Amino acid sequence: MAEKIQFELVSPAKLLVSSPVDMVVVPGSEGDFGALARHAPMITTVRPGVIVVHDGGKVSSSTFVAGGFAEVNEERITVLAEEAIPVGDLTAAMVAARKKAGKEALDDAKTDREKSQAQRLLLIAEAMEEALH
Repeated sequence: MAEKIQFELVSPAKLLVSSPVDMVVVPGSEGDFGALARHAPMITTVRPGVIVVHDGGKVSSSTFVAGGFAEVNEERITVLAEEAIPVGDLTAAMVAARKKAGKEALDDAKTDREKSQAQRLLLIAEAMEEALH
């Protein structure tokens, strides 16, 4: 039996996942990376995208995250997500509402900070739309 790595996915509201798995693929800010048992220690930011969990030789779950941080060591990977939604729960209506809110925020933005926040909302909506396909 292959070694397992403990995967924990935490949102601001609660601990969403805590289980031993074969591998976790995370959308890191520098590109996607896979974490297996005995991974070298690292901490990185997570960009909006999908975390894919592999267990038992197949994909066991896919979760959209809006961003956050990931910490990996030899025994565990912990992702602290700003927001996490199972890919199966995403809908086109949800994406459309997010895009509309982002565009409205961008149109209403008066400062550079407001523009940056609105662009982030649009980036999250686009990543969410990509996760649907």
